[in-house]
Amino acid sequence: MFKTIADPADCEVRSVIQFLNAKNVKPAEIHRQLVEVYFENVMTDGMVRKWVRQFNDGRTNVHDETHSGRSSVVNDGLVAKVNEKIRENGQFTIRMLCDEFPLISKTVLHEIVTNCLNYCKLCSRWVPKMLMDVHKTKGLGSALTFLTRYSEEDNEFLNKIVTGGETWVCHVTPESKQ
Repeated sequence: MFKTIADPADCEVRSVIQFLNAKNVKPAEIHRQLVEVYFENVMTDGMVRKWVRQFNDGRTNVHDETHSGRSSVVNDGLVAKVNEKIRENGQFTIRMLCDEFPLISKTVLHEIVTNCLNYCKLCSRWVPKMLMDVHKTKGLGSALTFLTRYSEEDNEFLNKIVTGGETWVCHVTPESKQ
């Protein structure tokens, strides 16, 4: 039994394929030997055949080729413009943003809103009832108490606040669907 090698680099496996191919070993035998030394899921038989074909066609480099790919359209300027539009209208939709930015795809705008700006979807129909004047007054009183304590204790006060969830929303004023 051979000693097994765990977690080999891709270029190492390709070098072994290139070496065995140069010795005219058949692809199926190369795959068998790779599995014997590097474990079962090191590389599929089809990938071994692909690399043998490429080496037979004259490829000498065992490293990945750099891909040019398409450059991302997401940049700081675009993120700032999208954030500005969202702040203008807190009840935005991705479709509304598509109208504002016709050259940017819906998928890219969704990525900016969720990943870059960390906004989450919120719907007013999830609000179980409208707040009464008593509730609004109580909330305003609590907010004023918090502001007073913050002005007195500064950041120490903020470290003592315990939140109940992990959803952070900048500013939301839910309206009824009536």
